[in-house]
Amino acid sequence: MSAMLRSLRIRNLALVEELEWDLPAGFTAVTGETGAGKSIILGALKFLLGERADRGVVRAGASSAGIEAVFYLGDTREIDALLEESGVDPCQEGELILKRMIAAEGSSGAGRQFINGSPCNLSVLKELGTHLVDLHGPHDHQSLFSRREQTLLLDRYSDAMLERDAYLQRRSEVSAARRALEELELAAGGANKVELLQMEADEITSANLSENEEDSLNARYKAASNGRRLIELTAAAISRLDDEERGASLALSECARIIKELSRLDGRADSHLETLERLTGDLDSLVSGLRDYAETIEVDSGELQMLEDRVNLIATLRRKYGPTLLDVIVRGEEAAKTLERLSGMTELKAVSERNLAEALKKLDVAASKLGAKRKEGAGRLSKRVAGELADLGFKQADFEITLEKQPEAGLDGAELAEFLFAPNPGEPVQPLRSIASSGEISRVMLALKSALAAQDKIPLLVFDEIDANVGGEIATRVAAKMKELGAGHQVLCITHLPQVAASATSQFMVMKSVHGGRTETTLASVVGNERIAEIARMLGGVTESAKAHAKVLLEVESPKLVKKGAGSSSSAKT
Repeated sequence: MSAMLRSLRIRNLALVEELEWDLPAGFTAVTGETGAGKSIILGALKFLLGERADRGVVRAGASSAGIEAVFYLGDTREIDALLEESGVDPCQEGELILKRMIAAEGSSGAGRQFINGSPCNLSVLKELGTHLVDLHGPHDHQSLFSRREQTLLLDRYSDAMLERDAYLQRRSEVSAARRALEELELAAGGANKVELLQMEADEITSANLSENEEDSLNARYKAASNGRRLIELTAAAISRLDDEERGASLALSECARIIKELSRLDGRADSHLETLERLTGDLDSLVSGLRDYAETIEVDSGELQMLEDRVNLIATLRRKYGPTLLDVIVRGEEAAKTLERLSGMTELKAVSERNLAEALKKLDVAASKLGAKRKEGAGRLSKRVAGELADLGFKQADFEITLEKQPEAGLDGAELAEFLFAPNPGEPVQPLRSIASSGEISRVMLALKSALAAQDKIPLLVFDEIDANVGGEIATRVAAKMKELGAGHQVLCITHLPQVAASATSQFMVMKSVHGGRTETTLASVVGNERIAEIARMLGGVTESAKAHAKVLLEVESPKLVKKGAGSSSSAKT
């Protein structure tokens, strides 16, 4: 087979201490007395498919339970794409390895799960499980309950995969055109952004800023705002230096007369007279400089207001576009450049809008072509499934497929399929997921699987007691359907019907025994006389008549079926 579950290993789960099962291809029946532990195998598969596990499932005395499965997929491209999205290592040589560890109650450790050796979370396992296993039994999920899966199967049955791929390509083109338009709008920022940029550019440009003006402006403003005080201070300084009654000039003049008299009497004092003359000259220069400085100080209220307005304007621009004056100038230049670049955006946006409109038209055409194929295929598939249901005992059941138009075309097209079923005449059809009876669900699933066998790519189909409330001729028909499915899929069926078990290409028996005071569940292949005995037990007891009936069911004329040890020899190791 192109894809199948190759092996399943269970350790310390419920009553199983250790079980290693190499699964054969085709149709495999699992039988055993009620309570022997057949549900443990299903439970292990469910845990591998992401179902949450209670710590109480761990075998008493063990710190953890472990489940490991190896799938052979052949073509792993679809699975590898899913693994890549989840950051998990891809498959190697077509093999996919799943592992789940469940910590026991009271254990400090937590449960863990792995795909191809890479740790993952339960949601990834659950998503992966929808591509690997269909579990059909009471309260189990089935991929066919998903409307998206129903739509995909309808497309495959309708030979509409080319149209589906074309639609997805057109949808990808629409997404690309929409992204291009959004990027243009983001770059342009819309009308509001253009308006804001224009305001920035105008505000900064009109200020006619100079990078080095701020220091001189602040100095001028400071001087202008303190003009009167500067004049008062300058006048006071001149008064102290050049006052006729008590200024420094008068003191120096008096001192000069004294030192001249001293120099006349003693020539050694001449140097002091020279120093005094220099001081007198410096004082005259200082007084002259102060008078010149005082003349430069102007008290002009108009200029002061102008300087104050300029200082406030620069402070405002720095606060909005700064922090420095150079930053403000650069901001204005960049705004002007962006406005110039955006001036051509209007035309580009118009082109992008036309491209999107054209892509949407092509998408509508592709969706219509896909929808037409679906409509034609839905009628054929409905009749086919109704025929399969009739073979399984639903003589007057009604099965329909509706196509519901979606508000907006999505990943699956412009519509979604809905599988509807009414088991009894006079009852309205209901969505498949609304069926309450597990026996009905199982047989409907079997009918669907039979009708869609060629299109269904899920490798492993698991049926849990599909024979519930079935007997006689219907049981034989169920067995025939299971065998047909086993020709193209790996089918695992837990059954109490001898007709179903006898039609399987291989059979395994679940047994419960006590060793060393502990109850253990084991699994063993039954072939030849052992299989005859097990079928006889299922018929009502291991009597000679039951054995004879079992041989008839198993077609004992085939030497392969009566030779002990023939067939698969997989068994549990305990």
